[in-house]
Amino acid sequence: MPCELCGRECKGGKEAIIDGAKMFVCPDCIKYAEGVVQPEPVRTNSPPLPQRIPVKRTQNRERDIYKDRGMERELVTNWNHLIEQARKKKGLTREELGFKIGERTVTIAKVENGDLRPSDQTIAKLEKELGIHLMEEVKEVPTGLQKGTQTGFTLGDFIKTDK
Repeated sequence: MPCELCGRECKGGKEAIIDGAKMFVCPDCIKYAEGVVQPEPVRTNSPPLPQRIPVKRTQNRERDIYKDRGMERELVTNWNHLIEQARKKKGLTREELGFKIGERTVTIAKVENGDLRPSDQTIAKLEKELGIHLMEEVKEVPTGLQKGTQTGFTLGDFIKTDK
């Protein structure tokens, strides 16, 4: 590469500042330099990699999501018919029942038609006003897993094959 000051070909040249300009100069012309430019470290535009946080491994254990969330009870299957029958048995209109429990008539109609699942607060009000039970205890459903095993169902357990 040629020296930018004298023009001679040089192999051991360096970048230097001469009269405020950065130039590539030969070893002979380096004496005119105000300072030698130090090579800058190579920078990348990529952000630094985040540090990995070790993940604590826990054993796979069978747990009951209903009990974890305080859901030991669930709404009975025929709740909308029970509400309608109990309301008629008491001789109440939808409007009257809605007024007594603080709900709109449209809401009562949607609940009785099964279009709207009542909230837990509304269920409690309906049970109290109509004298019925709409919630039942959650029954444990066997999953086929034995205690102590860590394997569950696979997709192959549910596929029917024709032979």
